[in-house]
Amino acid sequence: MLKVIEVDGTPSEDAVGGIFEGGTVNMKTLIDKHVGAEETKVAIVTFPPGARTKMHVHNHEQTLYILSGKGIVANEQEEHIATPGTIFLIPAGEKHWHGATQESSFSHLYIYNSETQTSY
Repeated sequence: MLKVIEVDGTPSEDAVGGIFEGGTVNMKTLIDKHVGAEETKVAIVTFPPGARTKMHVHNHEQTLYILSGKGIVANEQEEHIATPGTIFLIPAGEKHWHGATQESSFSHLYIYNSETQTSY
């Protein structure tokens, strides 16, 4: 059955520690098993200046669509500046991290398989 999700009406929660470092990150989960998705997870993640994920890896590919601010998306070899309108595709098994620059907050939408496991 078709689902309609109102982004502005979706609650968010703060996350500290775990995969995140450098500040309190806000997560707004839009699509997951709670709305009936069987294979997809979608969320908006907002990082304050200087906050980021730890280096980590997923067993499924991950897509990041940059919504606002200025951030960095990096793997073990290179770092890319992330600005609104840019999309990153991170292959399964690639070690990477993403987060805000020291000067700017940063928000991205992430999309991945709901069975994705993350290790860091």
